[in-house]
Amino acid sequence: MSALADSPAIPAAPLEGPFCWSGKDLQQSTAWIETLTAPEIAEVQDAMWRVKQLGVPLHRVRRADFALPTLSERLGHIARELEYGRGFVLLRGLPVEQYPDDETRFIVWGIGAHLGVPVSQSKNGELLGEVRDLGVRLGAPTARGYRSNEHLRFHTDLADIVLLLCVRKARAGGLSRVVSSVAIHNEIMRRRPDLLRLLYEDYYHSRQGEEAPGEQPWYAKPVFGFHDGQFSSQYSRSFVESAQRFAEVPRITAAQNEALDLLAEIAEELCLTMALEPGDIQLLNNHVTYHSRTGYEDEETPGRDRLLYRLWLSTPENRSLPPGARVLWGRSEKRVIRGGVPPANGPRYAFPDWQTAWGQPELDRAR
Repeated sequence: MSALADSPAIPAAPLEGPFCWSGKDLQQSTAWIETLTAPEIAEVQDAMWRVKQLGVPLHRVRRADFALPTLSERLGHIARELEYGRGFVLLRGLPVEQYPDDETRFIVWGIGAHLGVPVSQSKNGELLGEVRDLGVRLGAPTARGYRSNEHLRFHTDLADIVLLLCVRKARAGGLSRVVSSVAIHNEIMRRRPDLLRLLYEDYYHSRQGEEAPGEQPWYAKPVFGFHDGQFSSQYSRSFVESAQRFAEVPRITAAQNEALDLLAEIAEELCLTMALEPGDIQLLNNHVTYHSRTGYEDEETPGRDRLLYRLWLSTPENRSLPPGARVLWGRSEKRVIRGGVPPANGPRYAFPDWQTAWGQPELDRAR
């Protein structure tokens, strides 16, 4: 029996399932890639034009407003693959070069509305984010990686699902990397079960200046969690390192650092690297995958810089999280709207509940 079996918070044996994969295996397969058909693209365009003609504000568009009679079935399959399968899908073929920016934004929001509820991505309350270089240098107390062109280490976002639509790619670099956090977990269990235990214990993280009123600027939470029979991970080494600037935060130990070093080493070994092309939509389940990005150089011509539109989505089939996750997610029970960064102004969630997120179209409500 495993030496970990005496701990109820840690699985006694390696986790098995489609969510445990290696990049080497996926490089030999296209099962994780889906391509939009011409009729599905036409549906997306028709739905976009309809909500624009109705004058529905972007952030009020919900699933019922953005009718996708055929594509919605495929999106339902993708949603199941994200939650119960490998936790990773690439949806390819949206002709973004045909659309002005405002139409592209409606399209990415409308597709996302079929998968979940957008949640706030920063203290500024961005519900639809732009991933582009704004000159931010990483390492600053409030730095966020999506505003920088520097290399990003493997991490998760504060949402069940992250959706990224590539509009323009960089002149050089900017490769996307994805890895199964479950596969990392299993490999640490095999190599160093003593370090695995540490990853199930609290690490202190910085909130990067995005704490809500009354919250501490840091929080304590394990990297790995196992609750209600399901694995989950929330991870950002940069936020762990940033928390060390607070005098009241305990100093990270050599053993804790060794555990993070091993996690990072294995992530490099097991990851899948890809170049996102314009029109690619990458969808990741943050509970079972980490993502990273190589540094990049932009085109010097204005309007030709690397641009991705991003949604953080709370999903209707989301899993239970360990009770300690509430310090970051707000709620830990399954099938609730949760996650997102508390904004200084505006809503944390685009819609308050699933009934309004899925329900009556804007046109019908206006009658």
